[in-house]
Formats: sequence, structure tokens, C-alpha cells
Amino acid sequence: MTTYLTPALAWRRLREGNERFVSGDTLHPNQDASRRHSLVEDQHPFAVIFGCSDSRLAAEIIFDLGLGDVFVIRTAGQVIDDAVLGSLEYSISQLHVPLIVILGHDSCGAVTATKAAVETGEMPAGFIRSLVERITPSVLAATRNEQTDVNEMVVEHVKQTARRLADSSRVISAAIEEGRTAVVGLSYKLDEGRAELVSGIGEL
Repeated sequence: MTTYLTPALAWRRLREGNERFVSGDTLHPNQDASRRHSLVEDQHPFAVIFGCSDSRLAAEIIFDLGLGDVFVIRTAGQVIDDAVLGSLEYSISQLHVPLIVILGHDSCGAVTATKAAVETGEMPAGFIRSLVERITPSVLAATRNEQTDVNEMVVEHVKQTARRLADSSRVISAAIEEGRTAVVGLSYKLDEGRAELVSGIGEL
């Protein structure tokens, strides 16, 4: 049951699943009892999806996938911390996934909150402040590029997140350099259900 997909084939499989979701022709694969039983001893996901926690962004649904297909990590605003990096490195070094997906979406609440904090200088209370602090560099980069719309900032945050992963983790950067994995940044359109490619690192 080991998945021997290249980064390019893994990306193609995701694209095809998202196209089915957009068109309403979903297959709901790998969601039955036999699939569940086959995964008891081991797992071989073909991608790791690091996305926003937003309830409208369920990875297996929007890419028409099932049990054991993808390793999923989610935080509000797809914010990186040590636990996220550890989980991503686990997916690369132990599960040997050929594709890392950074999944943002339009109208993101975390990016919206960061935009407001940057514009007003008022930081939110509690641990939401930690989210805003981590997203702020992306919002500032978008602003420097005269991208002031929240959805433009989301795209910039996806790009910045992908670059930071490649820069921060030796495990991930080595896998990219050796062609064992690649990183794609996607921005999801809530109304269409479409995940659009906005960045790529590595061979696809």
C-alpha cells in the first residue's frame, strides 16, 4: 500500500480531486470499512496539507480524498510554530510524503485581524496576539507591494509560509533539494471551492 508518487503526480492527484469537488462529481474514495481496516497497522499518505483551521476548509473534502490519503496539520491562519514544524518534518522523514501543501483561503479571519492590528496599532488580547504577530510579516510584505486587500494578503501569507518552511527546516530543505518532495502554496476560493496555485518550491 506504499505510495510511490512523485511530487508532480501527487500534485496532479490533488488537482483532479479538487476539480471533482468544484464540479460536484465527487467520488468520496477510501471512506469505507475495508479502507479503514487496511490502515490499522500503517499509513502512506501521498501529501501533507498544512492549512488554516477554518471550518470551511476541510482538506479531505475539498480534494475529494479519504482515510490515509493525506496527513493534515491545521492552525488558524496556517501559522507556523515548533509543533507544526515537527509534524511536517515527521511527515517527510517518517512517512516520506512527496508533497507539502500550504493551504490558505480568502476572507481569512486571522489575516483580517492582522491587517486591522497593523493599520490601527492595536493588538488583540490573549493568545490571538501570537497569531497576529506571526502573520504580521506577511501583511507588511503585501502592503509594501501595494496589496491592501485581505485576499491579496492571504496569497502573500501563503507564499511567505512556504518560503519559511523551506528556510527553517533542514529536513524539508534537504528533501526539496534531493527532489524527494516539493512545496505548493494554494489559495482556496470559498464561493467556487477551487484551490488555486499561488507558489511552488521544488520540482513539479
